Amino acid sequence: MHGRDEQGETIPTNLRLLLVLEEVARLGVPATPTEINQRLGLPKPTIHRLFSTLEQAGFLQREIDGRAYTPGRRMRRLSLGVLSSLRVRTARLAVLSALAEDIGETCNIALPDRDAMLYLDRVETKWPLRIQLPIGTQVPFYCTASGKIYLSSLADSHLKRYAGAAALTPHTERTLTTAESLLKDIKHTRARGYAQDDEEFMEGMIAIAVPILDPNGRFLSSLSFHAPTQRMTLKRATTHLERLRLAADELSKLVADD
Repeated sequence: MHGRDEQGETIPTNLRLLLVLEEVARLGVPATPTEINQRLGLPKPTIHRLFSTLEQAGFLQREIDGRAYTPGRRMRRLSLGVLSSLRVRTARLAVLSALAEDIGETCNIALPDRDAMLYLDRVETKWPLRIQLPIGTQVPFYCTASGKIYLSSLADSHLKRYAGAAALTPHTERTLTTAESLLKDIKHTRARGYAQDDEEFMEGMIAIAVPILDPNGRFLSSLSFHAPTQRMTLKRATTHLERLRLAADELSKLVADD
């Protein structure tokens, strides 16, 4: 068995590593070599050798169970570079700028990295009082709106594993620092379709986040805005949810059209 692509043609040797990465990205969940090989049909020693090569190079990383793999740091950085390409970013910033103008506060797009959310794009508020979280900043999953909307997209088994293993270090008096309280909050997040940060990451700052989905309806990144409590309450922030969701839909369509 030499492996065949979707057209039934034999897969060239120099394409096999790329096709493994493509299948891992397509599944969007931890996958074993056997699961990936159901699509590629390569000899068993070959598929395991490819996974080993990609793991050693940092494109894939092994999950805690020792069997499944997820994108590694180099693959995540590669996807970040693609999403930051000039043509895509120009359209994305236009949507983000219009949103920031309507809401009047700083708006952000963030991607999940290995253990934190990574700010990909942002448009600052025009107010002189603003909270500085520049592009490239990493913020925790458990105490930020962008991080909690990502956690809400995880399967229950992965979410519980994260909540049980993560160091839920308090950043403020409002930070959720137990697995039970975090899981309860994520349950509410799923039910209402958005996440909130009620001064949990930084005193005097609130935030709201919604998901940006890929063409298959899977979580791709978060869209959020944050504001100082001196200017906006959390209750008032939720009045902007419809506008935030409309912008998220526009950003999802940009991914689909790319």
